[in-house]
Amino acid sequence: MELKNILQIYNFKSLRELEKVFSTEQKCIEYLEMIRWNGNVISPYDPNSKVYKCKNNYYKCKNTNRLFNVRTDTLFECSNIKLTEWFIAIFLLISEKKGKSSIQLTKYINVTQKTAYFMEQRIRNCFSRDTEQLDGIVEIDETFIGGRRPKMQGGKDKAIVMGMVERGGKLIAQVVPNKTVATLRPIILANVKTSAIVMTDELKSYKSLDQIYIHYSVVHSAKQWVDGQVHTNTIEGFWSLLKKGTKGTYHWVSTKHLQKYIDEAVFRYNTKDYTEAKRFHYFFGNMQNRLKWKDMVGKARYTSMYKKCS
Repeated sequence: MELKNILQIYNFKSLRELEKVFSTEQKCIEYLEMIRWNGNVISPYDPNSKVYKCKNNYYKCKNTNRLFNVRTDTLFECSNIKLTEWFIAIFLLISEKKGKSSIQLTKYINVTQKTAYFMEQRIRNCFSRDTEQLDGIVEIDETFIGGRRPKMQGGKDKAIVMGMVERGGKLIAQVVPNKTVATLRPIILANVKTSAIVMTDELKSYKSLDQIYIHYSVVHSAKQWVDGQVHTNTIEGFWSLLKKGTKGTYHWVSTKHLQKYIDEAVFRYNTKDYTEAKRFHYFFGNMQNRLKWKDMVGKARYTSMYKKCS
């Protein structure tokens, strides 16, 4: 079903309206079935198999003789949490400008903090990354996240995040191991069209972009922030939002999961002009990306986003 038709059936502007639209578990199931199958149920075990409808919203795959429902092979699989509560969690996480911590989420749905955290990580795992290349005027910059040593001491113990944003368009950001030419250049070439006008700061790794793009730069070390249309203020604005979320909302973020938090912030940025309902529906386009508990836990260096640098 086309998005405009879905928005006519399932339309809401606030959390309270969402709770009315999805007031029962059955309404949530019907919505997910419409989004996922649109009347043509496909077996997750064998797409070519005939499917039989069973009781309690279950289906049976003829070729494999296995039962499944709309939760199967999605972020909701093997979860005892009601879909009505899942929908509230998703709405809050994608709508709040600085995110929503697991402790805050427990105040809206009846789960423990541990469960709320796992739910949020599952949701973050479903934020798809746009593969379309950026064009027009593209600002490129990098920033440090977390860690204990301040930037003026070399930024050690901090994670490096690189971002590219098309003015008036989409944004791409990812964790990178370093700021060398060998690391940054391939990422830029993969995500920015050669027809774009690129704007950066004076980082030496960006010098080689002169050979490929129309390239302008501002010298931040000389306190030059804007030179006419040349600046990186757009991407700097995103860094500000990202850090307000990590410091003010989450406080602690592990390097293992940092990319998920970045994807969350990027998703909100790229859908900032969407209505609440359209953003909500857009999220479900990538719901078949389940994160398992065993894949989430494990040893990781946790980074303070709250303590002052020493």
